[in-house]
Amino acid sequence: MDLDFDTALRRVADQDHPGLDSIDATVFERVRVNRTSARTGIGAVALAAVGAIVLGTMTAGPTASPASAAPIDPFGVAGSFAPSTLLLADR
Repeated sequence: MDLDFDTALRRVADQDHPGLDSIDATVFERVRVNRTSARTGIGAVALAAVGAIVLGTMTAGPTASPASAAPIDPFGVAGSFAPSTLLLADR
């Protein structure tokens, strides 16, 4: 199947589409509609943010115990007979 793309593109370019005359007005109208719907979406996002903060505060609450970190020992469990602990035992 041999198809000359240049000829096909010229045929498409020569034909005028009837909707092209009013495309600017249609695009601007859709932008205007989207802008107003985006403003109403901001309220929903703000409500969701406030709800998340309230839910997080209620979940943590004042009864939550503070976190405490365990001491970090680079070689595993610290032995009671380690040389560093034996040297400081006299003090």
